[in-house]
Amino acid sequence: MPHKDIQNYNAQQSETDQAICDVLATIIDTQLPEAESKLWHGHPVWFLEGNPIVGYSKQKKGLRLMFWSGADFEEPDLNILGGKFKDASIFYNAINDIDIEALKRWLETSKRIQWDYKNIVKRKGRLERLK
Repeated sequence: MPHKDIQNYNAQQSETDQAICDVLATIIDTQLPEAESKLWHGHPVWFLEGNPIVGYSKQKKGLRLMFWSGADFEEPDLNILGGKFKDASIFYNAINDIDIEALKRWLETSKRIQWDYKNIVKRKGRLERLK
């Protein structure tokens, strides 16, 4: 069951986006049972040992699912936007856009490949690989 704040976030979305959010939150909670989830900078985010792993947010292009270390997952469906950080994301505009098997694979990979965002400020913006 997603965190209460996440449930409230999901409930504030349009009907289509709420359905997408609910599916994402349920699958993420199932695949990352050890993760702490909360609203962070106004959006649902899951953390492993204090490090942000995955989250989603409503944007103009649709609902963005972002993996903080996703650039190193070697997954063609995850779009790498920047170059400074290691994030990668995918946008959803309908519940049928969600490839559940791919999502589960990405979540498994997110446990194995992690960059240390928790200490990025302390390191003056420099990322180091945790796993």
